[in-house]
Amino acid sequence: MTVVDLEKNVPQDAPRQVLADGTANDSVAALPDVPRRIGGLTRSGVLSLFGAAASGLCTAVLLFGELAPFSGGLGFFVTAYLSFLGIYAVLTGLEEDGQAVRDRVMTVVLWTAGGLMFLALAMVVGFTAWRGREALPHGNFFTQDMQAAGPLDPLTHGGIAHAMLGTLIMITIALAITVPLGLACAVYLNQIRGRFSRFVRTIVEAMTALPSIVAGLMVYAVWILGLGMQKSGLAAGFAISVMMLPIVIRAADVVLRLVPGNLTEASEALGAPRWRTVWHVVLPTARSGLATAVILGTARGIGETSPVLLTAGFTAALNADPTSGPMVSLPLAVFNFVKSPEPTMIARGFGSAAVLMALVLVLFAIARVIGGRGPGHQNKRQARRAARASRRDTTRFAELHTPGLELFEPGASETDDHSERPERGAGNGAPSPHPPAPDNGGQAPKADAPAPDDEIRTGGAGGNEDLATGDSH
Repeated sequence: MTVVDLEKNVPQDAPRQVLADGTANDSVAALPDVPRRIGGLTRSGVLSLFGAAASGLCTAVLLFGELAPFSGGLGFFVTAYLSFLGIYAVLTGLEEDGQAVRDRVMTVVLWTAGGLMFLALAMVVGFTAWRGREALPHGNFFTQDMQAAGPLDPLTHGGIAHAMLGTLIMITIALAITVPLGLACAVYLNQIRGRFSRFVRTIVEAMTALPSIVAGLMVYAVWILGLGMQKSGLAAGFAISVMMLPIVIRAADVVLRLVPGNLTEASEALGAPRWRTVWHVVLPTARSGLATAVILGTARGIGETSPVLLTAGFTAALNADPTSGPMVSLPLAVFNFVKSPEPTMIARGFGSAAVLMALVLVLFAIARVIGGRGPGHQNKRQARRAARASRRDTTRFAELHTPGLELFEPGASETDDHSERPERGAGNGAPSPHPPAPDNGGQAPKADAPAPDDEIRTGGAGGNEDLATGDSH
């Protein structure tokens, strides 16, 4: 039984805090802190999870089969899931508090949402690859164009080499325009914050919702109708860059906002100008996020069809010149293939879609390699590079603090220092008004035998001159 002190309202058997002088503090009891476990699997948690899942399934079966006139597969799964969440919350509440119950339920909801998204992605990729399995094994599908192949020709004739090359050329032109402009605009919005930053931010947000057909029409009206240029891959690159630019700017702006402000403040406190702070501190810190921003813009631009159709036209032949002649991209080739009623053309269309997804995956991997890891996470090569830089800095600092660079060398006598230093008033050829100090018989005092204090103060046996400064007293 625990005895409680009524005056202090503290259990007598509770642990006491011991002060520095060795006395015990009875007024405050040091209760042990037991943190709540927020991760990992426990036996009771697993049993509660599976029990709630089984109970939710049984509840949905009873409602749809016996108790209520419900029907439909979607309603069945929704009812079973909601019942599962409710029963799981009740079972968790038998052992945990309300905060733990909310944490467990939200964890299950987030895992469910992530699982559904991954399932949808796997279904899209798997269905596309399955439908294009007939065209992908053929080598000519990647090395030939459709100039000499028709809709009735087998899959051993023709391919999508022209579309693959056209996509790479267009996206390269778009990236060459978008990456410098997008990153520069994001740095302006985040670091400079000039007079027109609010206006620029509004325009960027408005361009994010710009339909792709409008971008194609703008480039078509300006480049082709206004300037009289022909349809080409260059015009398509311009149209794609218009679609990519707002995505890159907004994503890069969000990433730059996550850079800690104390890093930029420390750089500017050391005297670095703003451009050097941005180039050496802000951009390297946000490099991984900036690579993700570029990938988001690339994924948006590489799948555009209508701007390419308006500005680049369509061709079945291979064209490697982006400045003249029509050019086709993979999305446009997919659209042209799948609208045909022939099974071979449909297989080519799904094969082209699978190649497009693989191309996006390759570009994403390249961007991940260029972007590197996030701040504070280094790979082995970066760690070795940082270690070499640290060794170079250590050597440089050691050279700056060598004894030869000190103001007063150790072991040097005051008289030698006085003899090398010109007398005050003796500059410009003027004679010194002070008589020279006695040379003590022509012998210099030893370095390890310090001169008496009265000689240092008076300049010898009977002088009144300070050897350190040359002033007369």
